[in-house]
Amino acid sequence: MRLTLSDKKSLLLDELRDEGIEDEKILAVLSDIPREDFIPKALRTQAYENSALPINSGQTISQPYIVAYMTQVLKVTKKHKILEVGTGSGYQAVVLAKLCRRLFTVERHLPLLNAAAEIFKKLNIFNITTLFGNGMKGWPEQAPFDRIMVTAASEEVPERLLEQLKDGGIMVIPIGVQGEIQYIIRITRNGDDYSEENLLPVKFVPLLSGIVHDS
Repeated sequence: MRLTLSDKKSLLLDELRDEGIEDEKILAVLSDIPREDFIPKALRTQAYENSALPINSGQTISQPYIVAYMTQVLKVTKKHKILEVGTGSGYQAVVLAKLCRRLFTVERHLPLLNAAAEIFKKLNIFNITTLFGNGMKGWPEQAPFDRIMVTAASEEVPERLLEQLKDGGIMVIPIGVQGEIQYIIRITRNGDDYSEENLLPVKFVPLLSGIVHDS
């Protein structure tokens, strides 16, 4: 019997629970969001496989487990104002937006940002504000943020992003050199001090500066 997308989604959610995703709010949000809307039509049947998939502009939509894990360790609540660096497909943005008060998301590839914005409208998500720009600079006009999530790997933690994190705030970011082991790092700000935790080995596309109008 051929499995429907709904069947595949249910199996994926069970797999995520088995892998340690315990926050039922996150699992409910993942259940509610049609991941197939965020990927090329040719890959629609793979939407609920627990794997990263290619999207336009040479980027990827992250593995569902990584999306859920990064969201879980970010400790998001409905009171939070969040900065996301790297809108990409828009999938992670929608996950965060359904859990927080307001989401500000920055993307350097204009075609990706435009496509994501259309999906936000289609899904009636109205607490997301987008910016076409250099994510390494963050969004200083909207700072400070309760939470910051970076969805591409940086060799070092960008100083500008640390400055935009509210006292007591948390940032989750992949750190490491391309081609080598990278780690998801959780950074907590305490005044002028920042504590870091190495959480999980990962593989992300690089965090780059500059903007791309066409790709």
